[in-house]
Amino acid sequence: MNLIVDIGNTLVKLAVFDGGRIVAQRCVERLHPSMLEELFAAWPVRRAVVASTRGEVDEVADLLRPRVEYLLEFSSQTPVPIGNAYLTPETLGRDRLAAAVGATVLYPGRNVLIVDFGTAITFDFVSAEGEFLGGNISPGAATRFRALHHFTRKLPLCELIDREVFMGRDTVSAIEGGIVNGIVYEVEGYIRDLERKYDGLRIIFTGGDSNFFAKRVKKPIFATYALVAYGLNRILEYNAK
Repeated sequence: MNLIVDIGNTLVKLAVFDGGRIVAQRCVERLHPSMLEELFAAWPVRRAVVASTRGEVDEVADLLRPRVEYLLEFSSQTPVPIGNAYLTPETLGRDRLAAAVGATVLYPGRNVLIVDFGTAITFDFVSAEGEFLGGNISPGAATRFRALHHFTRKLPLCELIDREVFMGRDTVSAIEGGIVNGIVYEVEGYIRDLERKYDGLRIIFTGGDSNFFAKRVKKPIFATYALVAYGLNRILEYNAK
């Protein structure tokens, strides 16, 4: 069994894999040793991988190293089972690269657009030949709400609300509609342009707001919180061999 530890900008996500299948998941703001104790008591984990976008790798690795037979600390130098056309691989977020690998696990041999809805929204493309061709980074929904509130004197701080707003009729609904519709149009624009260039495009939504936007984008979407975990598990298997 494999343990995946993904330290993101906001949350720490853990997953236990058994034969390529997730059998346990946890999501916390801060990883406590007691949580690792719980997972190791429940599952016979033999290998682990740690990836981070904010540091803390050494601390977590020190906790895991005595408990596993093989530990991988995922970095820009770690070999991965896909091609990488990014010009500065050392600056590429570990989560973005792992998600690209995860896309090849879920849709092998297909062109895939990955949209990750988090603090930032990332748009990444993996070709049918299994190569990461790059992508773009945009502010996430919560970041946009905070920016409007912070950089103006009177606009209130709003958040995602599960209601349809086309044209707002008060300030709050105008902010909600502006941000939600702006993101939807942005996503649909990427999908439209990529579908013109690549056959059989598959679309994966991941990240905390993925289900919210999957209901609003008028295309077949596969939404999963675990895309990065699938990719990290594949990278762990690839390097352990």
